[in-house]
Amino acid sequence: MKNHTIRPWTLAGLFALVAVTLFVMPTLAHHSFAMYDQNKVVTLTGVATQFVAQANHAEIHFYAVGPDGKLMKDAAGKNLSWGVEMAGAAAVAQQGITAATFPAGTVFSVRLNPLRDGSNYGSRIGAIARCPTDPASGKPTIPAAGKHCDSVPGNTLLGGNAF
Repeated sequence: MKNHTIRPWTLAGLFALVAVTLFVMPTLAHHSFAMYDQNKVVTLTGVATQFVAQANHAEIHFYAVGPDGKLMKDAAGKNLSWGVEMAGAAAVAQQGITAATFPAGTVFSVRLNPLRDGSNYGSRIGAIARCPTDPASGKPTIPAAGKHCDSVPGNTLLGGNAF
């Protein structure tokens, strides 16, 4: 009968497998989009209030513009605030989406999958259409009632070729 001993490389391999399971799986779980309703697409136009550049996910926070071209209000009468999550800051910067291209006051339209819990937040789908700024007044152009920035002449698409 042979005497079986556990070799050091076997223990190292087992340890590596356990380490990968413990450290990689939570990272993969972090990138789950289960919290977003991927069967629902919401198209919103808004006025940027803040661009948040994070390594994991860049975000744009904005006040929603209603179909009448005016800022929407919540039940308390305050501007209706939304947020949109995107890829990491470095990845979206390569698409032209940065704090410099989305300063506060920028008017843009975005398609997103909203959160399942109904919160005003979502995950971006496709390009973002940025409305142009009127050179005479320096103010951003608001799309016509019921339209989005992709319909405004001179708009800029960022992060994709189609809105």
